[in-house]
Amino acid sequence: MLLEVVLLFGLIPRLEAFFGLGRTQSVAVSGRLICDGHPASNVKIKLYDVDNILDTLLEESTTDQNGQFRVSGNKNEITDIDPKLNIYHKCDYNGLCYKKVEINIPDDFITDGSNPAKTFDIGTINLANQFSGDSTDCLN
Repeated sequence: MLLEVVLLFGLIPRLEAFFGLGRTQSVAVSGRLICDGHPASNVKIKLYDVDNILDTLLEESTTDQNGQFRVSGNKNEITDIDPKLNIYHKCDYNGLCYKKVEINIPDDFITDGSNPAKTFDIGTINLANQFSGDSTDCLN
């Protein structure tokens, strides 16, 4: 019974998109990443919608030579989307995997429709700093 409930909640977001239920919602995030005062170029950025079982990737990109990025994405869903930004980097880190920083996007930056009306600017982040909830990720 528990497995059936878990599977049902995992399939609901996919069924919403398949049957055209819900509404299209979008979000955009921009910012600049540095490492010890230098631009953090070619850092992997992923924008997700957090779901019950498996998060949905909305867009993936990398920072430019100045450490700047902008990602956006949209999703059809009955409930409000729950966007987050993941940053995967090796700033001051020599491990086999990547350090991962997760940033939750405030609800007031979610737009109804496929094009975001505003962009959440995270500002300039020094990846050499320690962040609450930092983790490592080998499967990004």
